[in-house]
Amino acid sequence: MKQLRLWAAILVLALSAAPALAIDPPYQRQMERLSEIMGSLYFLQPLCAAGTEDWRAQMADLITLDEPDEDRRQRLAGAFNSGYTAFARFHRACTPAAKEALTRLLTEAEKTAREIHTRFAE
Repeated sequence: MKQLRLWAAILVLALSAAPALAIDPPYQRQMERLSEIMGSLYFLQPLCAAGTEDWRAQMADLITLDEPDEDRRQRLAGAFNSGYTAFARFHRACTPAAKEALTRLLTEAEKTAREIHTRFAE
């Protein structure tokens, strides 16, 4: 019995010494997808269209406005980079497939941004 109390005390001390884990906001999954899309657009738009959007700067602004903790910031930046590299691996020139991807990604980005704003910002 004494040994059980000792183990219980050690367990309580160990758990109380552990850092609290941050809880993701309910829109984290959508934010990561939007970040991935923005990374893809950052690669595709200069390849296929002379757009004026600076997707990297917009991503930086989005992260600044969201004020994520370091873990979430890293995940958002990682999603952006994943989106960029996913298209950079397969596209070297603007092909019909790249144009179609650009069009679809722009539509999905708009839809996702609107959904995040509508569901979580109002």
